[in-house]
Amino acid sequence: MGYQGEDTIFALSTGVERAAIAVMRVSGKGSADLLVKLCGVLPPPRKAVLRRIWRQADVQDTLLDEALVLWFPGPKSYTGEDGFELHLHAGPAIIQAVAHALVDAGARPAEPGEFTRRAFTNGRMDLVEAEGIADLVAAETESQRRQALAQADGALSRVYEGWSERLKKLLAFQEALIDFPDEDLPPEVEEEIRSGIRQLIEQMQQHIADGQRGERIRRGVVFAITGPPNAGKSSLLNWLAERDAAIVSPIAGTTRDALEIVGSLAGIKVTFVDTAGLRETEDEIEAEGVRRALFHVKQADCVVQMFAAPDVPQSVFPGALVVGNKLDLADLPAEVEGVDVIPVSLKTGEGLDALRQILEQKVLALTASSTGMPLLTRARHSAGVQDACASLEEALRQEWPEVRGEELRLAMRALGRLTGHVGVEELLDAIFGQFCIGK
Repeated sequence: MGYQGEDTIFALSTGVERAAIAVMRVSGKGSADLLVKLCGVLPPPRKAVLRRIWRQADVQDTLLDEALVLWFPGPKSYTGEDGFELHLHAGPAIIQAVAHALVDAGARPAEPGEFTRRAFTNGRMDLVEAEGIADLVAAETESQRRQALAQADGALSRVYEGWSERLKKLLAFQEALIDFPDEDLPPEVEEEIRSGIRQLIEQMQQHIADGQRGERIRRGVVFAITGPPNAGKSSLLNWLAERDAAIVSPIAGTTRDALEIVGSLAGIKVTFVDTAGLRETEDEIEAEGVRRALFHVKQADCVVQMFAAPDVPQSVFPGALVVGNKLDLADLPAEVEGVDVIPVSLKTGEGLDALRQILEQKVLALTASSTGMPLLTRARHSAGVQDACASLEEALRQEWPEVRGEELRLAMRALGRLTGHVGVEELLDAIFGQFCIGK
């Protein structure tokens, strides 16, 4: 049946907001006895039945609620161990009373991510799939939902496992060359090993070189809105937010600190950061705002560099979208430093629809896959693939078969750490600690 947690754990899997139904999830080797104590009898596996929930069912001591009950005997359960769910009425008093009854019966509240950690321990999912579950729970946009669901369904895991299987075959050939050096092995075996290593290196390098597209979908694309004072940065932020998020004033230097709004473009989460106007100043507070503005420019995925006619900038930040404001007051240049100017008037609304389309195109360009492979979603994945790739590159440089074989093993370990098959104990607390309680 696999690992059964020594403790029987429980948690409220639904939110704490006012609702009609609250789902209490329980898992562990004591689940069957606990459910009998609450309901009097075990219901049929994986079938919802209506039962009265008692503090002690055998003597019908204190009726707590009437609820739907689902019994999930292991290993065919989320965690791989015995468990059940109580679909209670969501009154706070009911939830509290059932929780007290569970504690009295020997269960304890679950830690964040403990259900999914037990699922990993029991082989119900690997680490990459578990991270996909966490992302799925946190998904705010359609693109985040699709990416997280694919990862939870094993899209990334299948890529890494496929590479591991190919590495196993290459290592088997390499071991044959080591163990039987005097045998008449086909001369093409050596070249097959080298060719296989080169193919894996090429695929891993393509995977790594995705430009953080998957990470951008997961965390959102960040735009920094920058430019001199009174260029219309705060007005643009308010238009994007569809509300008065920033103070707009003709007084230069009104924005002293960075102001963020979160929204969605083309189904992808985006964060726009309104920054202080860039200029030389002796005001210490405004100077700090300028310093922070430059920091956000460096950290952003894309810069929206604004200016207002007729104050054309002398230079353009690398990769920036250049937006010229106040089209209603003066003519704007077609380009600045070879970069096309997007003309708008935040006062009349002219050009804003075109600007939105350009922003959406930029978001899609920053998040679209260029290889057709599942995108990397975390820095941990990128580091693991880079380690595997580095070992393979070293293996390709080696003439000694024993050393080459060791490098192939190191590459396999690096991939194994990604999925949780080897050497990941130190990662578990960090990964599962990101989960909500009840998951």
